[in-house]
Amino acid sequence: MSIPVGLWSLAVAPGQEPEVVSPPADLKITNVALGEKLADEKGRTTIKLSYANIPDDGSDDEDDEEDEEKQPAVNLVSTVITSLTPGKIEQSTVDITLFKDEDYVIEAVGKNTIYLTGYYVDQTGPDMDMSDMSDMESEDDFDLREVSSDVEIDPAEIDSDGSRFEDVDDEEKAETKPAKRPRESDAMDTDAPKPSKAEKKKNKKMKAENGTAVPSGTDTKEDEKSGDSEKKPEVKEKKKKEKKEKEKESKTVELPGGLKIVDAKIGTGPMSKAGNKLKMRYIGKLDNGKVFDSNTKGKPFTFRLGAGEVIKGWDQGLVGMQAGGERVIVVPPQLGYGKKPSGPIPPNSRLTFECKLLEIN
Repeated sequence: MSIPVGLWSLAVAPGQEPEVVSPPADLKITNVALGEKLADEKGRTTIKLSYANIPDDGSDDEDDEEDEEKQPAVNLVSTVITSLTPGKIEQSTVDITLFKDEDYVIEAVGKNTIYLTGYYVDQTGPDMDMSDMSDMESEDDFDLREVSSDVEIDPAEIDSDGSRFEDVDDEEKAETKPAKRPRESDAMDTDAPKPSKAEKKKNKKMKAENGTAVPSGTDTKEDEKSGDSEKKPEVKEKKKKEKKEKEKESKTVELPGGLKIVDAKIGTGPMSKAGNKLKMRYIGKLDNGKVFDSNTKGKPFTFRLGAGEVIKGWDQGLVGMQAGGERVIVVPPQLGYGKKPSGPIPPNSRLTFECKLLEIN
């Protein structure tokens, strides 16, 4: 049984070095399509897949351990996934599984850029070891509080469309319990004179002209103590709805490659996908909280999703966002800048980005 656990996409451009794919988990490719811009409006473009094929030489594991120098020959096998022609066949549905930690080479032969889409799958299904679940719930797991913005920025310097994660502030307010209201009996003056028996009897017998009882002084105090009872169910239902929305928006998703995603705010409209041009606001931070890059005012940062114009953590982590949405992505080194330093970013750095999607084109 295989369970989808994360979206995957890849743009393969002709005339460049073939893409080497080493999936961190089993990967199923489901669709191959042309992009919105074509370099050749009539020519055909073919997607080729190459992989290593190790033939079985009939020896068992013990023989291999005794003679490590004898290694089976590795043959590179190439095959064609599909061929696409503008105006005739512009996309193709496929069902190809790339296995975990294996190396695959994907190449486009032609003049048009090809976009591959698929998803990572969990092949364990219901037989998953429960010890894995306990590891996922360890104290080292990702927590939104660890990546919430602690950068102080003058609000006057931020554009109206570059607001930063108000939901984080709302959660902190929700966690702060309101001060307990003193009881009415404690607030009352204990020295106030008590009504006489005659006054109590008079209050009980007072009635309005329509026959309904007129509330006595004691009844009035009880009403003040209980508050507006008609509004209580509405307030309770509103708080319950807000709590559900906040839990939905703050759900953490971790992909097999180590990428972690938290939607702080859900946007509206169509979801972003490979080939879309996105306009973004963002703040990038290191694990120590230091900001190494940001775009919170002026011209938004614009790029094409899935075209390799940004780090892989962005190409994978911003898929599925909607305009107006806010998302926190935690990018592991292998999906960021890896072992090489980049400006203020040290080697092997895990990066945290607070992103807001302004527009999808």
